[in-house]
Amino acid sequence: MTRKLPYFMLIFLCATLFTYGQEQQSEKKERKPGHINVSKFRQLKQELPTPNSQHTASGAPGYEYTQQQVDYVMNIRLDDNTQKLYGDEVITYHNNSKDALDYLWVQLDQNVRAPDSKTPDIRQTKMRGNYRAPKSFTQTHLKKPFNGGFHLDYVKDSNDKPLSYTVNSTMMRVNLDKPIAPGSQFVFKIKWWYQINNHVTNRARSGFEHFSKDGNNLYVIAQFYPRLAVYNNVEGWQNMQFWGRSEFALEFGNFTVNITVPADHILNATGKLLNAKEVLTKEQYKRLQTAKKTFDKPVVIVTQAEAEAAEKGHAKKTKTWKFYAENVRDIGIATSRKFIWDAMAVDINGRTVMAYSLYPKEGNPLWGEHSTRVVANTLKVYSKYTFDYPYHKAISVHSKNQGMEYPQICWNFGRPNEDGTYSDRTKNGMIGVITHEVGHNFFPMIVNSDERQWTWMDEGLNSFVQIQAELEYEPNYHPRGLPKDIVRYMSIDQDYLSPIMTQGDHVYNFGANAYAKPAAGLTMLRNTIMGPELFDYAFRTYAKRWMFKHPTPADFFRTMEDASAMDLDWFWRGWFYTTDYNDMGIKQVKKYYLTDQPTEKAKAEIVKYGLNFDEYKNKVLYFASEEEIGDPSKAKKATDFTILKDYLEGLPESEKKNLKKEAPSYFYEVTFDKPGGLVLPLIVELTYEDGSKERKMFPAEIWSKHDREVTKVFSASQQITNITIDPDFETADIDTSNNSWPKKTENSQFDKFKSKLKN
Repeated sequence: MTRKLPYFMLIFLCATLFTYGQEQQSEKKERKPGHINVSKFRQLKQELPTPNSQHTASGAPGYEYTQQQVDYVMNIRLDDNTQKLYGDEVITYHNNSKDALDYLWVQLDQNVRAPDSKTPDIRQTKMRGNYRAPKSFTQTHLKKPFNGGFHLDYVKDSNDKPLSYTVNSTMMRVNLDKPIAPGSQFVFKIKWWYQINNHVTNRARSGFEHFSKDGNNLYVIAQFYPRLAVYNNVEGWQNMQFWGRSEFALEFGNFTVNITVPADHILNATGKLLNAKEVLTKEQYKRLQTAKKTFDKPVVIVTQAEAEAAEKGHAKKTKTWKFYAENVRDIGIATSRKFIWDAMAVDINGRTVMAYSLYPKEGNPLWGEHSTRVVANTLKVYSKYTFDYPYHKAISVHSKNQGMEYPQICWNFGRPNEDGTYSDRTKNGMIGVITHEVGHNFFPMIVNSDERQWTWMDEGLNSFVQIQAELEYEPNYHPRGLPKDIVRYMSIDQDYLSPIMTQGDHVYNFGANAYAKPAAGLTMLRNTIMGPELFDYAFRTYAKRWMFKHPTPADFFRTMEDASAMDLDWFWRGWFYTTDYNDMGIKQVKKYYLTDQPTEKAKAEIVKYGLNFDEYKNKVLYFASEEEIGDPSKAKKATDFTILKDYLEGLPESEKKNLKKEAPSYFYEVTFDKPGGLVLPLIVELTYEDGSKERKMFPAEIWSKHDREVTKVFSASQQITNITIDPDFETADIDTSNNSWPKKTENSQFDKFKSKLKN
C-alpha cells in the first residue's frame, strides 16, 4: 500500500528536486558574471539629488529654505512713432541666502535680437531648391539683421556712482565693490532703451503688430527691462544664456511701474491699476465698477465704437498708467488705441477675481463671445486642482500668432476671418491657447520652477490641468496631451527622441517632449496608475507646498510619492528619464476545461509525487487542454462534481456566502509579452460568449520579476470569446496589432478601397 505524502512534504520534495536540478545544470554551464541592479523598479536614488534642509526628502521646502527677493521701481515710455521703448529702473536686491555675493547676474533677454546675437548662428541653414521668389530671396540673402537689443545708458549704484559691468550676450554681470552680505540689501539703477520688433514679421514672444488699414500698432511688451537672474542653493546663479526657446527663471518681488503711452491708448499690465479714474473716461470707469459686481457675463468697459474712434485719432499727447504688483516674478504690458476691453467677476471660494480681455475689432465676434468666459473658467478649474488663485485679476490679450504668458496677463491668438466668420478649429484653438496661457499663472508664475532648464515643469504640468479646464468649458472638446495622442511621437526614430528630463534647447521635438508627453504621463498617473483621489491630493499638495517658491523636479517626484504612499520611481525613470516606449501584447492563449476523465498528463503528475493513482483519482478535479478534450461541449461545470459540492458544504457558513453560486468551468492561461521597454499597468478586458465584459487592471509591478513576459490564468463560468489589452488606449501603447485575441486582421488598403466603392 502506497502512503500519501502530506502537502508540505510534496512542497519540500519539489524544492529539493528543483535545487538538485539547478546544481546539475550549473555544473554543465559556465556561470554568468554578477551584475548591478538593472531592475526597472529600483529606487531613483542615483538620479535624484541628495535631499537637504532646503529641499527635503519628502519633497517639501525645508526649515532652512530661502530665496532672494528683487523689487523694482520703473518708469517706462513708449514712442509709438519710432517703436522704441525707453526705461529706467531702481532695483533693490534682497540677499536672503546665507552666502555673500561678489556680483549679480542680470538678464538682458532683448539681446537675443541684437545684430551680433549668436542665436541665428546655431540654426542650420540649407539651400532649399534652385530658385527663389524676390521676397524670399530678399528675406534670406539681403535683409540686414534687426537692430534690436538693449542699449544701456548707465548702470549706477544708489549714489549715482557708475558700477562696473560685463555683458555676455543675454547676461550681464554687475561687479560689486564689496560683497552683499547675507541678510542685507543692495540698491542700484539701470537706464536703457531698445527698438521694439514687429513680432508678426519677426516672430517673437513680444513686440508689435502693425495694422496697415488704419495705421495703428498693437503692442504686447515683455522681457522689456533688465531683470535679475535667480540665485539659489541648487544651481547657484541660474545664468544659462537665452537662445530664444527655453524660457525664464526669475525671483519674486514688488513692482512699482509708471508707463507713459499716447493719450488715446488703452493699456493694461501686471499689477493693480492705481489711477483708473485718471486714465479712463467717467463712463468707462463706471462700467469697470459694474463689471466688478457682475459674475454671469462680461461687461464691456471700452466699446468697439470707442476703439474705432480712437483708431482715427493718433493723439500727440500722452498719459501715464500707474501699476503696483506685489509678490510677482515678472511684468507684462499690452497697449493700443485699438483695444476693446471687457470684464467679468469670478468667485474663487468667496473672493472676487477679475477676468479681463483686451482685443481689437479684428478679434470680434469670437473674442467678445468667448475670451473672458474662458479666462473665468480657467481660474475656477485650476483653483480646484491646485490652490485658490491669489492674484486680483487675469488678462487675455488678443495678439496675432501669439501664445505667451506673464503674471496676470497673457497674449493669445485666434483671429476670425475679415467678415467675422470663423471655423470650429479657430474657435477651439483660441479656447485652448487662452486656457493654457492663463493657466501659466499657476505654473510657473506662482509655482515658480526653472523654465530655462526644466521646460516640462511648467509646460507639461500646465498642459495636464489645461485638459481638465477645456473639458469643463466644452465637454466635446478634443484636448491635446492624452496618452493616445503621444503614440505617434513615441514611435518615431529614437535618434530624434529626447528624455523629458532634457534641457529644452537640446530637444528635437520641443512641443511633444515638453508639453504633450508630460501631460500624457500625468493623465496616465491620475486615471490609470494612482486613481483620481490619490493623485489629486498629492498634486494639490505639491502646488500648495511650492506656491511662490522655486521647486525642482525632485521636489515634484518626491511630493507625489510622499502624499500618496505610492512608490512611483519606476514611472519617473521610464517616462521622464528615458525614451522607452510602451508595447504590450498577447503572445499565447491556452484553453483548459474541467473534465471527469483524467488526462495522461494528470496521471503522470499524480504518480510523479509518489501517490497511488487508483486511490487518488476520485479526490481531485481534472483540467484538460483544448487539444486533449477535443470537443469543448464535453467540458463539465464545476458544480457538477460531487467532490467539489462536498468540499463546499463542509466549509463554515461565513465562507460559503463569499463563494460564487456557480464555480468556473473554463480556464485560460494567457501569456502577455512586452516588446516595449516601459513598465506600465496591464489592463485586460475579457468578453464572454453572452456579450458581457469584465475588466482587470494589473499594477505595473506585475513586470517586476518578469520584464519580458508574464502569465495569468483567468477562470470563467462561460467561455471567453475575446481578450483585449488596453481597450481605451490609456497607456500609449505604440502597437495595438498584438493587443487582441483572437488576433484582429486589418484589411489591406485595396480591400478598404473596394469596400468604399461598394458602399
